[in-house]
Amino acid sequence: MITSILLGIIGPWQIVLIVLVVLLLFGGKKIPELMRGLGKGVREFKDGINPDEQAKKDNDSAEKKD
Repeated sequence: MITSILLGIIGPWQIVLIVLVVLLLFGGKKIPELMRGLGKGVREFKDGINPDEQAKKDNDSAEKKD
């Protein structure tokens, strides 16, 4: 229900305007760096929530190297 409300408020022209403002503020070269940092932050957050799964991944990758 919330999604349908947001889609009614934010149209395609508003999205284009937001993208243009972001490009003007940060520039084309800075945006990939920002997205990379955002991705790392999300990955670290997920790893912090489930530390047991991260330990399993580390053990599996160590076993594959051997």
